[in-house]
Amino acid sequence: MTLAPLSPTARTSVNRGRNRAVEDRSELHALLDDALVAHLGVSVGDHPVVLPVAFAVDLEGPDEGGTLYVHGSVAARWLNRSEATTVCVTITEVDGLVAARSAFHHSMNYRSAVVVGVARIVTDADEKAHALARTVDHMVPGRSATLRPSTRKELAATAVLAVPLHEASLKVRAEGPVDDVEDVEAGIWGGVIPIRRVSSAPVAAHDASGPVPEDVVRRAAQLG
Repeated sequence: MTLAPLSPTARTSVNRGRNRAVEDRSELHALLDDALVAHLGVSVGDHPVVLPVAFAVDLEGPDEGGTLYVHGSVAARWLNRSEATTVCVTITEVDGLVAARSAFHHSMNYRSAVVVGVARIVTDADEKAHALARTVDHMVPGRSATLRPSTRKELAATAVLAVPLHEASLKVRAEGPVDDVEDVEAGIWGGVIPIRRVSSAPVAAHDASGPVPEDVVRRAAQLG
């Protein structure tokens, strides 16, 4: 399957820092697979809000370019007001702190995506259950298959927002400091402090019984 390039519209075309723009859609998919938290920007009438959210992705989903799912409470004002409106989802991973020879050139190494699209509230029961299972599995792969099915009450209390992945952009910085020649020649140290996300060993709940499940052990090892 040939993937459409990123930045298909003016709204997601990178203007500033175009040298950091990435047009390979598979790189966006890799970031979405790696990241754990997204930020959803919506308008709630008299002001905008940007909220951290858990998310999941289905590249074969029903929306153009695949589907990004965000879940929340049915009572959440921001979610209910997002129906049929244009929203913005951003996902960022920081990979390093760039210590330059001047304050002006300090930076970060990062991978940052912006997804813009018209959101829809998922009403189909099968798609909703599928989206929630993928959200669980995004945190701990394989976890949803080990759990009891969600109850009707739980499903009724949970809302799922779907955003098309078609309209998106990606910027990446992965290099050392870019300093002025005279600052380098002055002998001031410059470089990068690499950053990576790590996990510790799983901590059982006080009322847990039995060994730590294999899916949890595997995920901890993957992030460790």
